[in-house]
Amino acid sequence: MKVIVLGSGIIGTASAWFLRKEGHDVTVIERQPGAAQETSFANGCQISVSHAEPWANPSAPFKILKWLGQEDAPLLYRFRPEWLQWRWGLHFLRECTTARTNANIRQIVAIAEYSRQTLQAVRAETGVDYDCLTKGILHFYTDKKEFEDSLPAAKLMRDLGCPRDSIDADAVVKIEPSLASIRDKIVGGDFTATDESGDVYKFTSGLAQKAAEAGVDFQYSTTVTRLLTEGAGSAAKVTGVEVIDAQGKHKVLRADAFVMAMGSFSVPLLKPLGIDLMIYPGKGYSATYQITNPDAAPTVSLTDDGYKLVISRLGDRLRVAGTCELNGYTRELNTTRCDAITRRTRELFPDACDYDNPVYWAGLRPLTPSNIPYIGKTKYSNLFLNTGHGTLGWTMGCGSGRAIAEIVSGKTPELDFAFTGMQRQKAAQLVKAQAVQV
Repeated sequence: MKVIVLGSGIIGTASAWFLRKEGHDVTVIERQPGAAQETSFANGCQISVSHAEPWANPSAPFKILKWLGQEDAPLLYRFRPEWLQWRWGLHFLRECTTARTNANIRQIVAIAEYSRQTLQAVRAETGVDYDCLTKGILHFYTDKKEFEDSLPAAKLMRDLGCPRDSIDADAVVKIEPSLASIRDKIVGGDFTATDESGDVYKFTSGLAQKAAEAGVDFQYSTTVTRLLTEGAGSAAKVTGVEVIDAQGKHKVLRADAFVMAMGSFSVPLLKPLGIDLMIYPGKGYSATYQITNPDAAPTVSLTDDGYKLVISRLGDRLRVAGTCELNGYTRELNTTRCDAITRRTRELFPDACDYDNPVYWAGLRPLTPSNIPYIGKTKYSNLFLNTGHGTLGWTMGCGSGRAIAEIVSGKTPELDFAFTGMQRQKAAQLVKAQAVQV
């Protein structure tokens, strides 16, 4: 079967890789000149299965109100005259109950654990080098109430099979000695030894090269303008995708099946087809610093709860990412938010990096109110979704790609996850930590 994948971030590239392994003739359409050059380019680089609580939780509404108008707030909600933003906000509030939060955590952990196992298998099979570290993720707290509030979520993670251990401040510094300078401010933490980190751009680029060698056709510098359809009801299907190619020519590409993996940009392309996705772009920031003193820089991937920042060691670079700005599709840098990242990083690790020459970046995370992505079928018989992964595209990427390849192939993934347009299947053995054969 000929399959066209729209988008070549981690989600689209992983989808193409597994579709090819299923034996399909695969083409990837990407408007950038290479893979992973937008949202997957410079994120926080954590594979954070056990630290994947949804943003929508009982404490979120109060925090958002407290942060309104603060340019350097971890979450900045800029009210716009956009119906989608207001609808998204109302759906977000609905997800903030304890019951919905716990249900969403179960869904997120299921696909995230499945994805981590799949990533490990892909890494072993392909040998792609991406500055991978398997030293776990350490989440530290500087606010006592925030730490106490985290304990029920940590217990739920453990109940779901994730070894997320709540620890005291001394244990935090023992695991990551570079935090010793702020020992007096740390009130506790939690640590998951099985979590990982690594450069998502390097991995996705490497996997795209391996996929191309296996026969996947990547058509870069090609912009999708619309999807063409025919039929109605159960007979409705997509017949082709209209694009502007690298030479500036309009043309229509045909296929038997289509996978939408364009993140935030999936929404405007699908709306004319009557597919109304609850996805809103959340502009996330990152800063990358050259490490000048390796002994003073962290070696364990960190999450700074108070500032909502994630920190990952990538060889001789330090990547610090976080914050979110709900402000439409703009990617322009807000210098106040950039400066806040550098100020906090310098405070944590004053002698570790060259802080005078940071490389700042912003990308649009495709956020759903629940943090649960759209993976599965649509009302068009040959159109499939793999989008809306929010801040967890890297964490969920390989598993999502594997799952959608199975769905496109007419199979049912043996995973306890509410796939879009499909009846939930329960196979708890695949949620447990075990080797995945791919």
